[in-house]
Amino acid sequence: MYSGKLVFAQVMEQLPKSRFHHLVDQYGGHRKVKSFSCGDPYRCMAFAQLTYRSSLRDIEACLHAQSSKLYHMGIRGGVARNTLANANNVRDWRLHASFAQHLITQARGLYDKDSHGLDIDSTVYALDSSTIDLCLSLFPWARFRKTKAAVKLDTLHLHGAHFVLRAKKNAPLRRLYSREVDRTTEVLCDQVVLPDPKKISRQAAPHPVRRPGKRQVPGVSDQRLRPAAPDHR
Repeated sequence: MYSGKLVFAQVMEQLPKSRFHHLVDQYGGHRKVKSFSCGDPYRCMAFAQLTYRSSLRDIEACLHAQSSKLYHMGIRGGVARNTLANANNVRDWRLHASFAQHLITQARGLYDKDSHGLDIDSTVYALDSSTIDLCLSLFPWARFRKTKAAVKLDTLHLHGAHFVLRAKKNAPLRRLYSREVDRTTEVLCDQVVLPDPKKISRQAAPHPVRRPGKRQVPGVSDQRLRPAAPDHR
Protein backbone atom coordinates (compact mmCIF):
# COMPACT_ATOMS: atom_id res chain seq x y z
CA MET A 1 0.00 0.00 0.00
CA TYR A 2 1.28 3.46 -0.92
CA SER A 3 2.21 5.40 2.22
CA GLY A 4 3.36 8.70 0.70
CA LYS A 5 1.53 12.01 0.58
CA LEU A 6 -1.90 12.28 -1.02
CA VAL A 7 -2.01 13.89 -4.46
CA PHE A 8 -4.20 16.69 -3.09
CA ALA A 9 -1.66 17.41 -0.34
CA GLN A 10 1.13 17.53 -2.95
CA VAL A 11 -0.86 20.03 -5.02
CA MET A 12 -1.54 22.22 -1.98
CA GLU A 13 2.17 22.17 -1.12
CA GLN A 14 2.90 24.10 -4.34
CA LEU A 15 0.92 27.12 -3.12
CA PRO A 16 2.88 30.04 -1.61
CA LYS A 17 1.96 29.65 2.08
CA SER A 18 3.77 32.80 3.18
CA ARG A 19 1.69 34.90 0.79
CA PHE A 20 -1.53 33.27 1.96
CA HIS A 21 -0.67 33.89 5.63
CA HIS A 22 0.22 37.50 4.84
CA LEU A 23 -3.21 38.02 3.25
CA VAL A 24 -4.92 36.33 6.20
CA ASP A 25 -3.26 38.86 8.52
CA GLN A 26 -4.02 41.74 6.14
CA TYR A 27 -7.75 40.97 5.99
CA GLY A 28 -8.19 39.73 9.55
CA GLY A 29 -9.03 36.20 8.50
CA HIS A 30 -8.37 34.66 11.91
CA ARG A 31 -10.40 37.22 13.84
CA LYS A 32 -12.84 35.47 16.23
CA VAL A 33 -11.92 32.06 14.77
CA LYS A 34 -11.56 29.17 17.22
CA SER A 35 -11.03 26.00 15.21
CA PHE A 36 -11.82 26.38 11.48
CA SER A 37 -8.79 28.41 10.33
CA CYS A 38 -8.65 30.18 6.93
CA GLY A 39 -6.60 27.35 5.46
CA ASP A 40 -9.34 24.81 6.14
CA PRO A 41 -12.15 26.38 4.08
CA TYR A 42 -9.66 27.22 1.33
CA ARG A 43 -8.61 23.56 1.08
CA CYS A 44 -12.25 22.44 1.21
CA MET A 45 -13.21 24.76 -1.67
CA ALA A 46 -10.07 23.80 -3.63
CA PHE A 47 -11.01 20.14 -3.19
CA ALA A 48 -14.56 20.95 -4.32
CA GLN A 49 -13.27 22.69 -7.44
CA LEU A 50 -10.87 19.91 -8.38
CA THR A 51 -13.46 17.16 -7.84
CA TYR A 52 -16.45 18.98 -9.40
CA ARG A 53 -18.56 19.16 -6.23
CA SER A 54 -21.81 21.05 -6.85
CA SER A 55 -23.04 22.08 -3.38
CA LEU A 56 -22.06 22.35 0.27
CA ARG A 57 -23.94 19.13 0.96
CA ASP A 58 -21.95 17.44 -1.80
CA ILE A 59 -18.66 18.73 -0.36
CA GLU A 60 -19.59 17.58 3.13
CA ALA A 61 -20.66 14.10 2.03
CA CYS A 62 -17.55 13.57 -0.11
CA LEU A 63 -15.11 14.70 2.60
CA HIS A 64 -16.90 12.72 5.32
CA ALA A 65 -16.58 9.60 3.17
CA GLN A 66 -12.80 10.01 3.49
CA SER A 67 -12.73 11.43 7.02
CA SER A 68 -9.65 9.39 7.95
CA LYS A 69 -7.64 11.24 5.28
CA LEU A 70 -8.68 14.81 6.16
CA TYR A 71 -5.68 15.39 8.43
CA HIS A 72 -3.31 14.26 5.69
CA MET A 73 -5.08 16.64 3.27
CA GLY A 74 -4.23 19.51 5.59
CA ILE A 75 -7.80 19.99 6.88
CA ARG A 76 -7.68 20.23 10.66
CA GLY A 77 -11.16 21.52 11.53
CA GLY A 78 -14.46 19.67 11.37
CA VAL A 79 -16.15 19.85 7.96
CA ALA A 80 -19.88 20.59 8.03
CA ARG A 81 -22.25 22.50 5.75
CA ASN A 82 -22.98 25.16 8.36
CA THR A 83 -19.30 25.60 9.16
CA LEU A 84 -18.39 26.06 5.49
CA ALA A 85 -21.33 28.39 4.86
CA ASN A 86 -20.44 30.53 7.86
CA ALA A 87 -16.76 30.67 6.86
CA ASN A 88 -17.69 31.83 3.35
CA ASN A 89 -20.13 34.37 4.74
CA VAL A 90 -18.14 36.08 7.49
CA ARG A 91 -14.61 36.07 6.09
CA ASP A 92 -13.42 38.83 3.79
CA TRP A 93 -13.73 37.69 0.16
CA ARG A 94 -10.77 39.90 -0.79
CA LEU A 95 -8.44 37.39 0.88
CA HIS A 96 -9.22 34.75 -1.74
CA ALA A 97 -9.45 37.28 -4.60
CA SER A 98 -6.00 38.67 -3.79
CA PHE A 99 -4.52 35.19 -3.46
CA ALA A 100 -6.02 34.20 -6.81
CA GLN A 101 -4.47 37.25 -8.47
CA HIS A 102 -1.10 36.32 -6.96
CA LEU A 103 -1.38 32.79 -8.40
CA ILE A 104 -2.41 34.17 -11.82
CA THR A 105 0.67 36.42 -11.82
CA GLN A 106 2.87 33.43 -11.03
CA ALA A 107 1.24 31.32 -13.76
CA ARG A 108 1.68 34.09 -16.35
CA GLY A 109 5.40 34.18 -15.58
CA LEU A 110 5.70 30.49 -16.42
CA TYR A 111 4.24 30.84 -19.93
CA ASP A 112 4.93 34.43 -20.99
CA LYS A 113 7.59 33.34 -23.52
CA ASP A 114 5.59 30.50 -25.05
CA SER A 115 4.28 30.87 -28.61
CA HIS A 116 0.58 30.05 -29.08
CA GLY A 117 0.38 30.43 -32.87
CA LEU A 118 -1.62 33.70 -32.82
CA ASP A 119 -0.35 37.05 -34.03
CA ILE A 120 -1.23 38.93 -30.82
CA ASP A 121 1.40 41.12 -29.21
CA SER A 122 -0.47 42.19 -26.07
CA THR A 123 -1.57 40.21 -23.02
CA VAL A 124 -4.10 37.40 -23.56
CA TYR A 125 -6.46 36.13 -20.85
CA ALA A 126 -8.20 32.80 -21.49
CA LEU A 127 -11.64 32.77 -19.84
CA ASP A 128 -14.20 30.03 -19.47
CA SER A 129 -17.64 31.16 -18.40
CA SER A 130 -19.02 29.32 -15.36
CA THR A 131 -22.76 28.75 -14.96
CA ILE A 132 -24.20 28.41 -11.46
CA ASP A 133 -27.44 26.41 -11.43
CA LEU A 134 -30.29 27.77 -9.31
CA CYS A 135 -33.78 26.63 -8.35
CA LEU A 136 -36.27 28.32 -10.68
CA SER A 137 -39.02 28.46 -8.05
CA LEU A 138 -36.71 30.26 -5.59
CA PHE A 139 -34.99 32.49 -8.17
CA PRO A 140 -37.60 33.28 -10.86
CA TRP A 141 -35.57 36.35 -11.95
CA ALA A 142 -32.71 34.08 -13.07
CA ARG A 143 -34.57 32.16 -15.78
CA PHE A 144 -31.98 30.37 -17.91
CA ARG A 145 -34.17 27.97 -19.88
CA LYS A 146 -37.86 27.05 -19.74
CA THR A 147 -37.45 24.90 -16.65
CA LYS A 148 -34.08 26.03 -15.29
CA ALA A 149 -32.59 29.02 -13.51
CA ALA A 150 -28.92 29.97 -13.47
CA VAL A 151 -26.48 32.85 -13.29
CA LYS A 152 -23.11 33.28 -15.00
CA LEU A 153 -19.94 34.51 -13.37
CA ASP A 154 -18.89 37.95 -14.58
CA THR A 155 -15.41 39.39 -14.99
CA LEU A 156 -13.80 42.81 -15.10
CA HIS A 157 -12.25 43.58 -18.53
CA LEU A 158 -8.87 45.29 -18.36
CA HIS A 159 -8.00 48.00 -20.89
CA GLY A 160 -5.53 46.95 -23.55
CA ALA A 161 -5.86 43.18 -22.96
CA HIS A 162 -7.29 40.47 -25.19
CA PHE A 163 -9.84 38.12 -23.66
CA VAL A 164 -10.09 34.71 -25.29
CA LEU A 165 -13.43 32.91 -25.04
CA ARG A 166 -14.84 29.70 -26.46
CA ALA A 167 -17.55 30.57 -28.97
CA LYS A 168 -20.66 28.40 -29.06
CA LYS A 169 -21.64 26.68 -32.30
CA ASN A 170 -24.86 28.71 -32.51
CA ALA A 171 -23.23 32.08 -31.77
CA PRO A 172 -24.96 34.71 -33.98
CA LEU A 173 -21.86 35.90 -35.84
CA ARG A 174 -21.11 36.67 -39.49
CA ARG A 175 -17.66 36.72 -41.08
CA LEU A 176 -16.24 39.98 -42.46
CA TYR A 177 -12.91 38.65 -43.74
CA SER A 178 -10.19 36.13 -42.91
CA ARG A 179 -6.61 36.81 -41.85
CA GLU A 180 -3.57 34.80 -42.91
CA VAL A 181 -2.51 31.96 -40.62
CA ASP A 182 0.41 29.56 -40.50
CA ARG A 183 -1.16 26.19 -41.36
CA THR A 184 1.81 24.35 -39.86
CA THR A 185 0.50 25.31 -36.42
CA GLU A 186 -2.70 24.12 -34.77
CA VAL A 187 -4.53 27.31 -35.81
CA LEU A 188 -6.71 26.56 -38.88
CA CYS A 189 -8.24 29.99 -39.50
CA ASP A 190 -8.38 33.50 -38.09
CA GLN A 191 -11.62 35.27 -38.98
CA VAL A 192 -12.84 38.77 -38.18
CA VAL A 193 -16.54 38.64 -37.38
CA LEU A 194 -19.42 40.86 -36.30
CA PRO A 195 -22.55 39.91 -34.33
CA ASP A 196 -25.61 39.31 -36.48
CA PRO A 197 -27.53 42.66 -36.37
CA LYS A 198 -30.82 40.73 -36.55
CA LYS A 199 -30.12 39.18 -33.15
CA ILE A 200 -27.67 41.56 -31.42
CA SER A 201 -27.89 45.33 -31.78
CA ARG A 202 -24.86 47.20 -33.11
CA GLN A 203 -25.02 49.44 -30.04
CA ALA A 204 -24.54 46.43 -27.73
CA ALA A 205 -21.59 45.07 -29.75
CA PRO A 206 -20.18 47.82 -32.00
CA HIS A 207 -16.71 46.39 -32.65
CA PRO A 208 -15.60 43.43 -34.77
CA VAL A 209 -13.84 40.58 -32.98
CA ARG A 210 -11.44 37.86 -34.08
CA ARG A 211 -12.51 34.21 -34.19
CA PRO A 212 -9.58 31.82 -34.71
CA GLY A 213 -10.33 28.18 -35.40
CA LYS A 214 -8.12 25.66 -33.65
CA ARG A 215 -7.22 22.16 -34.81
CA GLN A 216 -9.46 19.58 -33.17
CA VAL A 217 -7.82 17.35 -30.57
CA PRO A 218 -9.46 13.97 -29.81
CA GLY A 219 -11.49 14.06 -26.61
CA VAL A 220 -12.03 17.84 -26.61
CA SER A 221 -15.43 18.85 -27.95
CA ASP A 222 -15.09 22.61 -28.54
CA GLN A 223 -11.78 24.39 -29.03
CA ARG A 224 -12.79 27.45 -31.03
CA LEU A 225 -11.44 30.70 -29.62
CA ARG A 226 -12.77 34.23 -29.84
CA PRO A 227 -10.67 37.14 -28.52
CA ALA A 228 -13.19 39.62 -27.17
CA ALA A 229 -11.26 42.72 -28.15
CA PRO A 230 -11.67 45.10 -31.11
CA ASP A 231 -9.75 43.99 -34.17
CA HIS A 232 -7.00 46.24 -35.57
CA ARG A 233 -5.89 45.42 -39.08
